[in-house]
Amino acid sequence: MLKSARKRERDPEGRMPLADHLRELRNRLVKSLVAIFVGTVIAAFFYKHIVEFFTNPILDAVGCEYSFAELAKGSEDKQCARIVQNGLLSPFTLALTVSLASGVVLSSPVWLYQLWAFVAPGLHRHEKKYSLAFVAAGFPLFVLGAYFAYWSLPKMASVMLEFAIIGTDNQLPLEDLLHLVMRMIVVFGLSFELPLLLVMLNFGGVLTGKRMAGWWRGMILGITLFAAIATPSTDPLSMLALAGPIWVMYFGATGISLLNDKRRARREAEGPADDEASELDLTPEDIGEIEPVSTAPALPEQATRDRVNGYDDVT
Repeated sequence: MLKSARKRERDPEGRMPLADHLRELRNRLVKSLVAIFVGTVIAAFFYKHIVEFFTNPILDAVGCEYSFAELAKGSEDKQCARIVQNGLLSPFTLALTVSLASGVVLSSPVWLYQLWAFVAPGLHRHEKKYSLAFVAAGFPLFVLGAYFAYWSLPKMASVMLEFAIIGTDNQLPLEDLLHLVMRMIVVFGLSFELPLLLVMLNFGGVLTGKRMAGWWRGMILGITLFAAIATPSTDPLSMLALAGPIWVMYFGATGISLLNDKRRARREAEGPADDEASELDLTPEDIGEIEPVSTAPALPEQATRDRVNGYDDVT
Protein backbone atom coordinates (compact mmCIF):
# COMPACT_ATOMS: atom_id res chain seq x y z
CA MET A 1 0.00 0.00 0.00
CA LEU A 2 1.17 3.51 -0.80
CA LYS A 3 1.16 5.49 2.41
CA SER A 4 0.56 9.21 2.54
CA ALA A 5 3.66 11.31 1.95
CA ARG A 6 2.33 14.31 3.86
CA LYS A 7 3.88 13.23 7.19
CA ARG A 8 7.35 12.88 5.68
CA GLU A 9 9.80 15.75 6.01
CA ARG A 10 9.94 17.54 2.67
CA ASP A 11 13.20 18.32 0.92
CA PRO A 12 13.81 22.10 0.71
CA GLU A 13 14.56 21.75 -3.01
CA GLY A 14 11.38 19.75 -3.71
CA ARG A 15 13.17 16.43 -4.35
CA MET A 16 11.58 13.16 -3.31
CA PRO A 17 11.76 9.47 -4.28
CA LEU A 18 9.59 8.05 -7.04
CA ALA A 19 7.29 6.32 -4.53
CA ASP A 20 6.66 9.65 -2.79
CA HIS A 21 5.88 11.25 -6.14
CA LEU A 22 3.29 8.53 -6.79
CA ARG A 23 1.74 9.06 -3.36
CA GLU A 24 1.62 12.79 -3.96
CA LEU A 25 0.03 12.29 -7.38
CA ARG A 26 -2.54 9.89 -5.92
CA ASN A 27 -3.51 12.36 -3.19
CA ARG A 28 -3.83 15.22 -5.68
CA LEU A 29 -5.96 13.13 -8.05
CA VAL A 30 -8.27 11.98 -5.26
CA LYS A 31 -8.83 15.54 -4.06
CA SER A 32 -9.50 16.71 -7.61
CA LEU A 33 -12.00 13.90 -8.29
CA VAL A 34 -13.81 14.56 -5.01
CA ALA A 35 -14.06 18.26 -5.90
CA ILE A 36 -15.42 17.42 -9.39
CA PHE A 37 -17.96 15.02 -7.87
CA VAL A 38 -19.19 17.62 -5.38
CA GLY A 39 -19.40 20.24 -8.12
CA THR A 40 -21.36 17.83 -10.33
CA VAL A 41 -23.86 17.09 -7.56
CA ILE A 42 -24.38 20.80 -6.92
CA ALA A 43 -24.78 21.53 -10.65
CA ALA A 44 -27.32 18.70 -11.01
CA PHE A 45 -29.82 20.67 -8.91
CA PHE A 46 -29.51 23.67 -11.23
CA TYR A 47 -28.90 22.06 -14.60
CA LYS A 48 -32.18 23.37 -16.03
CA HIS A 49 -31.16 26.91 -15.13
CA ILE A 50 -27.76 26.29 -16.73
CA VAL A 51 -29.39 25.07 -19.95
CA GLU A 52 -31.72 28.07 -19.98
CA PHE A 53 -28.78 30.41 -19.44
CA PHE A 54 -27.20 29.24 -22.70
CA THR A 55 -30.36 28.77 -24.76
CA ASN A 56 -32.54 31.72 -23.75
CA PRO A 57 -30.53 34.34 -25.70
CA ILE A 58 -30.85 32.21 -28.84
CA LEU A 59 -34.57 31.66 -28.24
CA ASP A 60 -35.05 35.38 -27.74
CA ALA A 61 -33.42 35.93 -31.13
CA VAL A 62 -35.00 33.15 -33.21
CA GLY A 63 -37.65 31.50 -31.01
CA CYS A 64 -41.06 30.72 -32.52
CA GLU A 65 -44.05 32.59 -31.15
CA TYR A 66 -46.46 30.90 -33.57
CA SER A 67 -47.82 27.40 -33.87
CA PHE A 68 -46.80 25.13 -36.73
CA ALA A 69 -50.26 25.53 -38.30
CA GLU A 70 -49.91 29.30 -38.37
CA LEU A 71 -46.45 29.02 -39.88
CA ALA A 72 -47.66 26.55 -42.50
CA LYS A 73 -50.22 29.07 -43.78
CA GLY A 74 -47.36 31.31 -44.79
CA SER A 75 -49.04 34.34 -43.32
CA GLU A 76 -45.86 35.35 -41.54
CA ASP A 77 -42.60 36.11 -43.25
CA LYS A 78 -40.56 35.70 -40.08
CA GLN A 79 -38.37 32.61 -39.80
CA CYS A 80 -38.14 31.05 -36.37
CA ALA A 81 -36.91 27.89 -34.66
CA ARG A 82 -37.90 25.58 -31.83
CA ILE A 83 -35.62 23.75 -29.42
CA VAL A 84 -36.54 20.06 -29.16
CA GLN A 85 -35.23 16.89 -27.50
CA ASN A 86 -35.28 13.58 -29.34
CA GLY A 87 -35.62 10.23 -27.56
CA LEU A 88 -36.86 8.99 -24.22
CA LEU A 89 -33.40 8.98 -22.60
CA SER A 90 -32.33 12.31 -24.06
CA PRO A 91 -33.38 14.45 -21.05
CA PHE A 92 -31.54 12.16 -18.61
CA THR A 93 -28.31 11.95 -20.63
CA LEU A 94 -28.42 15.69 -21.20
CA ALA A 95 -28.77 16.29 -17.46
CA LEU A 96 -25.74 14.10 -16.78
CA THR A 97 -23.66 15.78 -19.46
CA VAL A 98 -24.52 19.32 -18.38
CA SER A 99 -24.03 18.50 -14.70
CA LEU A 100 -20.63 16.89 -15.27
CA ALA A 101 -19.36 19.71 -17.49
CA SER A 102 -20.60 22.30 -14.99
CA GLY A 103 -19.02 20.36 -12.13
CA VAL A 104 -15.65 20.43 -13.86
CA VAL A 105 -15.95 24.19 -14.31
CA LEU A 106 -17.15 24.81 -10.74
CA SER A 107 -14.35 22.73 -9.25
CA SER A 108 -11.66 24.23 -11.49
CA PRO A 109 -10.10 26.31 -8.67
CA VAL A 110 -9.57 23.12 -6.67
CA TRP A 111 -8.09 20.86 -9.36
CA LEU A 112 -6.05 23.70 -10.86
CA TYR A 113 -4.55 24.33 -7.42
CA GLN A 114 -3.82 20.62 -7.00
CA LEU A 115 -2.06 20.61 -10.37
CA TRP A 116 -0.06 23.69 -9.39
CA ALA A 117 0.84 22.25 -5.98
CA PHE A 118 2.15 19.09 -7.64
CA VAL A 119 4.32 20.96 -10.17
CA ALA A 120 5.41 23.97 -8.08
CA PRO A 121 8.06 22.23 -5.88
CA GLY A 122 10.15 21.51 -9.00
CA LEU A 123 10.13 25.13 -10.21
CA HIS A 124 12.59 27.88 -9.41
CA ARG A 125 11.44 31.07 -7.74
CA HIS A 126 11.34 33.15 -10.93
CA GLU A 127 9.56 30.30 -12.75
CA LYS A 128 6.87 30.26 -10.07
CA LYS A 129 6.46 34.02 -10.38
CA TYR A 130 6.05 33.88 -14.16
CA SER A 131 3.72 30.87 -13.97
CA LEU A 132 1.38 32.56 -11.51
CA ALA A 133 1.38 35.74 -13.59
CA PHE A 134 0.48 33.86 -16.78
CA VAL A 135 -2.26 31.86 -15.05
CA ALA A 136 -3.67 35.05 -13.52
CA ALA A 137 -3.75 36.66 -16.98
CA GLY A 138 -4.93 33.56 -18.84
CA PHE A 139 -8.16 33.07 -16.90
CA PRO A 140 -9.59 36.58 -17.54
CA LEU A 141 -8.62 36.29 -21.22
CA PHE A 142 -10.50 32.99 -21.53
CA VAL A 143 -13.56 34.45 -19.78
CA LEU A 144 -13.43 37.47 -22.10
CA GLY A 145 -13.36 35.21 -25.15
CA ALA A 146 -16.24 33.15 -23.77
CA TYR A 147 -18.25 36.33 -23.25
CA PHE A 148 -17.72 37.39 -26.87
CA ALA A 149 -18.93 33.95 -28.00
CA TYR A 150 -22.01 34.20 -25.78
CA TRP A 151 -22.71 37.69 -27.12
CA SER A 152 -22.33 36.79 -30.79
CA LEU A 153 -24.33 33.52 -30.79
CA PRO A 154 -27.84 35.08 -30.93
CA LYS A 155 -26.78 37.35 -33.79
CA MET A 156 -25.24 34.38 -35.58
CA ALA A 157 -28.44 32.36 -35.11
CA SER A 158 -30.54 35.12 -36.65
CA VAL A 159 -28.33 35.25 -39.73
CA MET A 160 -28.23 31.47 -40.16
CA LEU A 161 -32.01 31.20 -39.89
CA GLU A 162 -32.44 33.60 -42.81
CA PHE A 163 -31.56 30.66 -45.08
CA ALA A 164 -34.63 28.71 -43.90
CA ILE A 165 -37.63 28.34 -46.21
CA ILE A 166 -40.62 30.51 -45.39
CA GLY A 167 -43.41 28.59 -43.66
CA THR A 168 -41.25 25.77 -42.31
CA ASP A 169 -40.69 24.94 -38.66
CA ASN A 170 -36.96 24.77 -37.87
CA GLN A 171 -36.21 22.19 -35.16
CA LEU A 172 -33.05 22.69 -33.08
CA PRO A 173 -32.02 19.54 -31.14
CA LEU A 174 -31.01 20.72 -27.69
CA GLU A 175 -27.95 18.46 -27.53
CA ASP A 176 -26.60 19.78 -30.83
CA LEU A 177 -27.30 23.36 -29.81
CA LEU A 178 -25.44 22.99 -26.51
CA HIS A 179 -22.51 21.33 -28.27
CA LEU A 180 -22.37 24.27 -30.67
CA VAL A 181 -22.48 26.76 -27.80
CA MET A 182 -19.74 24.93 -25.90
CA ARG A 183 -17.57 24.66 -29.00
CA MET A 184 -17.92 28.36 -29.71
CA ILE A 185 -17.06 29.26 -26.12
CA VAL A 186 -13.98 27.02 -26.12
CA VAL A 187 -12.81 28.27 -29.54
CA PHE A 188 -13.27 31.94 -28.60
CA GLY A 189 -11.70 31.43 -25.17
CA LEU A 190 -8.62 29.62 -26.50
CA SER A 191 -8.25 32.14 -29.32
CA PHE A 192 -7.94 34.91 -26.77
CA GLU A 193 -4.99 33.04 -25.25
CA LEU A 194 -2.86 33.59 -28.40
CA PRO A 195 -1.34 36.91 -27.21
CA LEU A 196 -0.49 35.34 -23.86
CA LEU A 197 1.26 32.46 -25.66
CA LEU A 198 3.34 34.95 -27.67
CA VAL A 199 4.33 36.81 -24.49
CA MET A 200 5.31 33.51 -22.85
CA LEU A 201 7.55 32.67 -25.82
CA ASN A 202 9.12 36.11 -25.59
CA PHE A 203 9.81 35.84 -21.87
CA GLY A 204 11.30 32.41 -22.51
CA GLY A 205 13.72 33.86 -25.05
CA VAL A 206 12.21 31.95 -28.00
CA LEU A 207 10.60 34.88 -29.85
CA THR A 208 11.62 38.54 -30.00
CA GLY A 209 9.28 41.50 -30.11
CA LYS A 210 10.95 42.78 -33.28
CA ARG A 211 10.11 39.56 -35.09
CA MET A 212 6.52 39.71 -33.83
CA ALA A 213 6.23 43.27 -35.13
CA GLY A 214 7.46 42.11 -38.54
CA TRP A 215 4.70 39.48 -38.69
CA TRP A 216 1.82 41.94 -38.33
CA ARG A 217 0.51 41.62 -41.90
CA GLY A 218 0.55 37.84 -41.87
CA MET A 219 -0.94 37.72 -38.37
CA ILE A 220 -3.85 39.98 -39.31
CA LEU A 221 -4.59 37.83 -42.35
CA GLY A 222 -4.21 34.59 -40.39
CA ILE A 223 -6.42 35.79 -37.52
CA THR A 224 -9.08 36.92 -39.99
CA LEU A 225 -9.09 33.58 -41.80
CA PHE A 226 -9.21 31.71 -38.49
CA ALA A 227 -12.16 33.82 -37.31
CA ALA A 228 -13.99 33.18 -40.58
CA ILE A 229 -13.52 29.42 -40.20
CA ALA A 230 -14.18 29.25 -36.45
CA THR A 231 -17.51 31.08 -36.63
CA PRO A 232 -20.13 28.92 -38.39
CA SER A 233 -22.19 31.91 -39.52
CA THR A 234 -21.49 33.83 -42.71
CA ASP A 235 -22.08 37.31 -41.29
CA PRO A 236 -19.09 39.61 -40.85
CA LEU A 237 -20.29 40.70 -37.40
CA SER A 238 -19.50 37.36 -35.74
CA MET A 239 -16.18 37.15 -37.56
CA LEU A 240 -15.15 40.66 -36.46
CA ALA A 241 -16.32 39.90 -32.91
CA LEU A 242 -13.64 37.23 -32.76
CA ALA A 243 -10.94 38.76 -34.97
CA GLY A 244 -11.06 42.37 -33.72
CA PRO A 245 -10.15 41.76 -30.05
CA ILE A 246 -7.39 39.32 -31.07
CA TRP A 247 -5.89 41.96 -33.38
CA VAL A 248 -5.80 44.44 -30.51
CA MET A 249 -4.31 41.92 -28.07
CA TYR A 250 -1.72 40.83 -30.63
CA PHE A 251 -0.37 44.36 -30.94
CA GLY A 252 -0.53 44.66 -27.16
CA ALA A 253 1.54 41.48 -26.81
CA THR A 254 4.01 42.87 -29.36
CA GLY A 255 4.43 46.06 -27.31
CA ILE A 256 4.98 44.07 -24.10
CA SER A 257 7.56 41.90 -25.87
CA LEU A 258 9.44 44.95 -27.19
CA LEU A 259 9.61 46.43 -23.69
CA ASN A 260 10.80 43.10 -22.30
CA ASP A 261 13.53 42.90 -24.98
CA LYS A 262 14.79 46.34 -23.96
CA ARG A 263 14.80 45.32 -20.30
CA ARG A 264 16.70 42.11 -21.14
CA ALA A 265 19.26 44.06 -23.19
CA ARG A 266 19.91 46.48 -20.31
CA ARG A 267 20.31 43.59 -17.86
CA GLU A 268 22.78 41.82 -20.15
CA ALA A 269 24.77 45.03 -20.56
CA GLU A 270 25.07 45.41 -16.79
CA GLY A 271 26.49 41.90 -16.45
CA PRO A 272 25.39 39.06 -14.19
CA ALA A 273 23.97 39.76 -10.75
CA ASP A 274 25.80 38.90 -7.53
CA ASP A 275 23.94 35.61 -7.16
CA GLU A 276 24.05 34.69 -10.86
CA ALA A 277 26.82 32.60 -12.39
CA SER A 278 28.69 34.16 -15.29
CA GLU A 279 29.15 32.37 -18.58
CA LEU A 280 32.27 30.16 -18.85
CA ASP A 281 34.46 29.80 -21.92
CA LEU A 282 34.81 26.03 -22.34
CA THR A 283 36.84 26.16 -25.57
CA PRO A 284 39.80 23.72 -25.26
CA GLU A 285 43.28 25.26 -25.46
CA ASP A 286 46.70 23.84 -26.37
CA ILE A 287 48.69 22.96 -23.23
CA GLY A 288 52.07 23.24 -25.01
CA GLU A 289 55.08 20.96 -24.72
CA ILE A 290 55.46 18.52 -21.87
CA GLU A 291 58.15 19.57 -19.41
CA PRO A 292 60.12 16.88 -17.50
CA VAL A 293 59.59 16.92 -13.77
CA SER A 294 62.33 15.75 -11.43
CA THR A 295 61.08 13.92 -8.38
CA ALA A 296 62.73 11.88 -5.68
CA PRO A 297 62.43 8.12 -6.20
CA ALA A 298 59.68 6.51 -4.19
CA LEU A 299 61.70 3.25 -3.78
CA PRO A 300 65.49 2.73 -3.42
CA GLU A 301 65.62 0.47 -6.46
CA GLN A 302 64.07 3.19 -8.66
CA ALA A 303 67.11 5.49 -8.19
CA THR A 304 69.28 3.50 -10.65
CA ARG A 305 66.65 3.24 -13.38
CA ASP A 306 66.56 5.45 -16.44
CA ARG A 307 63.83 8.09 -16.54
CA VAL A 308 62.09 9.27 -19.67
CA ASN A 309 60.17 12.55 -19.53
CA GLY A 310 60.18 12.40 -15.73
CA TYR A 311 58.82 8.84 -15.55
CA ASP A 312 60.63 5.58 -14.83
CA ASP A 313 59.84 2.28 -16.48
CA VAL A 314 57.64 1.23 -13.57
CA THR A 315 55.09 4.00 -14.11
